[in-house]
Amino acid sequence: MRENKVLPGFSERLAAQAEARKALLEKFKPKPTVVAEVLETREARKARELEEVRAKRAAEKEAARLAKEQAEAEARAAIENDEELMNQLRREERKARKAQAKVEARQKREMKSQMRRTG
Repeated sequence: MRENKVLPGFSERLAAQAEARKALLEKFKPKPTVVAEVLETREARKARELEEVRAKRAAEKEAARLAKEQAEAEARAAIENDEELMNQLRREERKARKAQAKVEARQKREMKSQMRRTG
């Protein structure tokens, strides 16, 4: 009889079954474990992450502080360079001084007046 090339024979089926069984058993064999060179504990990792967050926040704070100082310095420079604004500030300062002197003079007069009335 002629062998049918399309349909596998009994021995071929047995060989395929044996290969499948070997592959299945291979999955259950223990695999070699990978051991980290430097084992980091959970506490150490949390401490490291916390330190990183603190350092990042400190850097952000410092950057914000420097930016604020720079903005203030630029504002002061702009004010100093603006002559009209400087004149206005001088006028306001003079008005404030005169108003303060006026209040002090009034208080002095009232004290004199009160001293004359009482005694």
